[in-house]
Amino acid sequence: MLMGKIVGTVVSTHKDEKLVGLRFHIVKNADFDGNAAGNFVVAVDAVGAGIGEVVLVASGSAARQTNITKDKPVDAVIMAIVDVVEIDGKERYVK
Repeated sequence: MLMGKIVGTVVSTHKDEKLVGLRFHIVKNADFDGNAAGNFVVAVDAVGAGIGEVVLVASGSAARQTNITKDKPVDAVIMAIVDVVEIDGKERYVK
């Protein structure tokens, strides 16, 4: 699982019919403070997340385990929106 920040969207009008109706976001890796840094992934949004939100992304075969991605050609899915990141009893990120 990856924690990342949504920094953009991808629009595709021609795609596999199993992907019609799905939203794609560009998610950059995020540090514990919710700051975007490093690599990125294009992920299907399963939870209604938006630009600027810190999210959790599942990849590989786990990405096909949500209700909207089951049996679809997906390698990354946004499956949670992060509210708080707490480390050693200290809140590092709060939505």
